[in-house]
Amino acid sequence: MTCPSWLRVLFTRRMLICVFTGFSSGLPLYLLLNLVPAWLFTEGISLKAIGAMTLIQLPYTWKFLWSPLVDRYSLPGLGRRRGWMLITQIGLLFAVGGMGSLSPRLDLGAIVVFATLAAFLSATQDIALDAFRREILSDAELGLGNSVHVNAYRVAGLVPGSLSLILADHLPWGEVFWITTLFMLPGMAMALVVREPAGALAAPKSLRDAVLLPAREFLGRAGVKEALLILAFIFFYKLGDSLCTALATPFYLSMGYTKTQIGLVAKNAGLWPAVIGGLAGGLWMVRLGINRALWLFGAVQLLSIFGFAWLAWLGPQAAIGVGQLAVLAGVIGLEAAGVGLGTAAFVAFIARATHPLYTATQLALFTSLAAVPRAFINAAAGYLVEQLGWFGFFLLCALLAVPGMLLLLAVAPWRRRIA
Repeated sequence: MTCPSWLRVLFTRRMLICVFTGFSSGLPLYLLLNLVPAWLFTEGISLKAIGAMTLIQLPYTWKFLWSPLVDRYSLPGLGRRRGWMLITQIGLLFAVGGMGSLSPRLDLGAIVVFATLAAFLSATQDIALDAFRREILSDAELGLGNSVHVNAYRVAGLVPGSLSLILADHLPWGEVFWITTLFMLPGMAMALVVREPAGALAAPKSLRDAVLLPAREFLGRAGVKEALLILAFIFFYKLGDSLCTALATPFYLSMGYTKTQIGLVAKNAGLWPAVIGGLAGGLWMVRLGINRALWLFGAVQLLSIFGFAWLAWLGPQAAIGVGQLAVLAGVIGLEAAGVGLGTAAFVAFIARATHPLYTATQLALFTSLAAVPRAFINAAAGYLVEQLGWFGFFLLCALLAVPGMLLLLAVAPWRRRIA
């Protein structure tokens, strides 16, 4: 019996590597987003101080500033990609473990330093992982490979967001942090076992070249007009969807759902549709190509916003029964599936827009631009809800998703089928 073609594409060594890159990339971010705030809260730190800790995520937005160093220099014996992957993973192992040995009440300043260091190392690891993944995948594999990476990224969140929290009920926090950070070991083993990408070009000759040539190459290849259109598309494609979920939990609470109901429903209805949607999107992209996938998956992503608008139109629920929970699960599941599909195509598009000689710097720039809405624009979500109400807010989110779809006419025409 012959193996189906989609299985032959999915179960390859390169796709397995994408599992490891995604897991290694997602673990430290979700640790900072989920585990550290829970730790600080249980140790009596104020919500105001915990909220201010979100600023430690800034390295993810500004990583393009030091990405030329990753493109230019390599570590002896390991190469540019493997060397940076391994050294940042080792740094994360000790930064996270060392942070957990501190006392939030006595060493909050030191914890901020360790957490910022962990975010910096994690962002730097992402630069190397993104470049490595781009260089080992052919253009035809970009959609599926990046989908596998994104799904492994999400699954990694179950370690600090679920397993570690359960362990914290039975073990001291210091031990919990060390156990959590030990999940970096598979990524370190991967960095030691794999080879440097055979198709990667030579490093830039100088740091000046590493800084200037990526921008010059991108502008020369695309032209100024098309380059600006691509950058605008990267900024707008996920804008509406990102803003839509910025205050998801407060929205569910305002609709009358309890924290327990939200936790149970959102955890299952949010994670697995995103994972399944992302994997299905990657497989479909093998047939559709990235351009058509951006159109179809972007449409699903846009339509899913109206699920939140419908929930807001229904208004707060006086009594929550099975029917209301099913409605919540349906809205969350549709949005998660849309995110999974849209993200798979979007990340593949970003990877395709890079040049093999400058993958680290160009990918860091593009992904940093894509992160701007999450880092800055979402901060206005609360003000917008106060002014417009929940229903008007979600309609605005849907409206903000339209420019990204319209820009597809220029940057990814339907009839131009590219892998």
